[in-house]
Amino acid sequence: MSNHLETHYIPDSKQRERPRKDLKVIGKSIRRVEDTRLLTGSGRYIDDIELPGMCHAAILRSPYAHARIVSIDTSKARELPGVVAIVTGSDAAKHTGPVVTFASPPVEQRCIALDKVRHAGEAVAAVVAESRYIAEDAIDLIDVEYEELPVVATIEDALTSKGQAVVHPERGDSNIAHEHLYSFGDVDSDFEQADHVIKRKLRWNRSGPYPLEYKGAVAEFDKGTGKFTCYANSSMYNYVGWLCAASLGIAPSQLNIKPVVAGGSFGSKLFNHKSIILTCTLARAAGRPVKYVEDAMDAVLNSDAHGSDRLYDAEIAVNSDGKIRSLRFDVYDDYGAFIQYGYGTHGNALSQIIGPYKIKSVAMKLTAVLTNKCQQGAYRGFGSEVMNFLLERMVDAAADELGIDKIEIRRRNLIQPDEFPYVLPSGNIYDSGNYPAVLEKALSLIDIDGWRRKQAEARKEGKHIGIGVVTCQERSVFSSTEFWSLNKLDTPGFALTSSPESIRVKIDPMGKIYAELHAPFWGNSPETMVTQVLAEQFTVDPSDIIVGYADTDGGLPGTGPGGSRFTVMITGAAVSAAREIKGKLTAIAAHMLQVAEDSLEFRDAGVGVTGDAEKHVKLSDLAMMSHYFRLNFPDDAEQSIDGRNRPPQNFSSGLQAAATYDHPMTTMPDPERKHLGIFYPIMGNMAHVAVIEVDPDTGRIQFLDYAAVHDAGVVVNPKTLAGHIRGGTAQGIGTALYEEFQYDAAGQLLNASLADYRIPGVFEVPSSFKIGHVETPSPYTEYGIKGGGEGGRMASPAVIAQAVEDALSPFNVLVNELPIPPGKLHGLINGGTS
Repeated sequence: MSNHLETHYIPDSKQRERPRKDLKVIGKSIRRVEDTRLLTGSGRYIDDIELPGMCHAAILRSPYAHARIVSIDTSKARELPGVVAIVTGSDAAKHTGPVVTFASPPVEQRCIALDKVRHAGEAVAAVVAESRYIAEDAIDLIDVEYEELPVVATIEDALTSKGQAVVHPERGDSNIAHEHLYSFGDVDSDFEQADHVIKRKLRWNRSGPYPLEYKGAVAEFDKGTGKFTCYANSSMYNYVGWLCAASLGIAPSQLNIKPVVAGGSFGSKLFNHKSIILTCTLARAAGRPVKYVEDAMDAVLNSDAHGSDRLYDAEIAVNSDGKIRSLRFDVYDDYGAFIQYGYGTHGNALSQIIGPYKIKSVAMKLTAVLTNKCQQGAYRGFGSEVMNFLLERMVDAAADELGIDKIEIRRRNLIQPDEFPYVLPSGNIYDSGNYPAVLEKALSLIDIDGWRRKQAEARKEGKHIGIGVVTCQERSVFSSTEFWSLNKLDTPGFALTSSPESIRVKIDPMGKIYAELHAPFWGNSPETMVTQVLAEQFTVDPSDIIVGYADTDGGLPGTGPGGSRFTVMITGAAVSAAREIKGKLTAIAAHMLQVAEDSLEFRDAGVGVTGDAEKHVKLSDLAMMSHYFRLNFPDDAEQSIDGRNRPPQNFSSGLQAAATYDHPMTTMPDPERKHLGIFYPIMGNMAHVAVIEVDPDTGRIQFLDYAAVHDAGVVVNPKTLAGHIRGGTAQGIGTALYEEFQYDAAGQLLNASLADYRIPGVFEVPSSFKIGHVETPSPYTEYGIKGGGEGGRMASPAVIAQAVEDALSPFNVLVNELPIPPGKLHGLINGGTS
């Protein structure tokens, strides 16, 4: 073990439900429980919420990327009939403080700008009116005088800007928010001893999520009690709701956040803190309930979820046989005007920085800069998809340098099945895997040899077919240490270490099961996952289970979906609650059947004696006895049938349990950050193979075939996991070929609407899409489940880049930057550079 890992350790597994072959419901493609109400229009989304006396809000946004607010004249707007209240930044600041941030030192951000705007589209004033139409008309009547300031619109400008061009002068005299070298293992020695060092400069441009529904909230304020009630399409309402309360200047118990169905997110609604705080602020000012739901322009211009925006200067050290020794890179990351998550996207990168390969040492020099753009946030992958792109591009570059087949170089470097758990140089672990099997299955699904023959034949006809093959990781089940472990040691910030999930389960007198979740519906099929787990636990039909949601008044700790965590975590909580209830059911059944408890098993929607089909009690009978027949059971431990020291509360009326499940496998970072501890260990793996044809005259790309094989541990529902893979791959295609938020030198977003920002449609994604699974159960999670929510976006940008290079090898095209839309690709074909 390397010296820097001397303080590293791997805790014992807490797994209770072992992976097994006799599962009856887990592993089956049952129809999604959520589908009936969503497809029949019965889902309750944020814009469906209507409250008595409710007003509507519209936001006046800054036309400038960087400017002081000299004055705001709202007099004309106030005279418009139907206007109820107008709130400026100074008005809001009287009662509402800065919004949530995990940055350290903090980067102050307000729900309405105070004194200064830092990106085009930042909120300057809000109007509350009887209708959204009136509110929108009123904002046009507000006169604002601005004093323009120098704009910083690129990474290069941010590295050198000073004086009035500094976005947050209270943090210092520079727009460099963070600069640090993170090095793990003997990087210098590994590079010195390598036979080859290959260098590449790579660029990943910013894009972002486009869900069908945008962020929003409906809030009301009870002046008598001082309490807010807020409906919101947020994910982490039971995790960071108390921070929203702190921004509002109230105790957490004075803010009740009620969840609604989220119409897509892909990370964009992870916190939704600004909408919650803003709408509550407006409700307090107006004295009436207020609804504010972003439109598409709002969502893009004042986004909290733009994706990564990075420049890389990378090098990889390899031996002549293709074995990789080390990887190091400088990365310059444009965070925009604010930093809400700290540098967690690079914690994501370090959690899987070696990919599926045996790389002994790694180094990352991070330079995070502030510019006059929207801030980065959580977008599907949260930075680890960029790490996959970087690593796979460098492996491809090494293969080209050494003249080794791109599949073969991967085979030579893959971590082998008997090497798990595998400790990364950064300190994270990979829990389990069979990476060679995943790769070989993907190659067999696509018929790689057959496509290579077709490729050779097509070349003779002047057609340019390309084949790409990549192997990538999908970390899942984050530990919250990733939010702060990269912060400076003297300012670690809020060094939280919990990221739990909770559930309440009860069985009614008829034996029907109700489960209450403490995180929302967010597109990840939570009701289906919980239904399958509880059906497995209690051996009942899935139709006997109903799922609902708690608000923060009744909520237990729940972090919610994000980071491909929810299925693993809610399964852990469900198992805990079920085991408690099953203990009580077993005691009741033992008394009713007059047998010892250890002779019983759960089967056929009830409890029976093992090996005796006749001795069986239905769950409905057990539930009725527990609810209404307390006197049929003993009062003290001595009356227990098997003589065990059975507490009398096991026969108390009712069947219910609440459980909170903490991360199953995480440790603290080394105090000196020699390593980062275990913080993202439930590691998925994938191999994607893409076959494309490029038209060199137009730069158009057509998908001919596509295969994706994923290892997400034990699969709970193959159908829903396939949806994650297909959807993630489609988003990755957008990232690779079309999507880029483009800013000009004045900090203006040039393509803020879907008329200019192109996302892939049905004709731009593969019509032939083959999905396969290899299951290597995690030894640390219940049933061996891993996460799979970020799906194909983790691999598709990298595989498309490789396939394009392969198709255009006669033109010596190198893909060093994404996206590569047809116009840019046409330029590369004709002698340009990427």
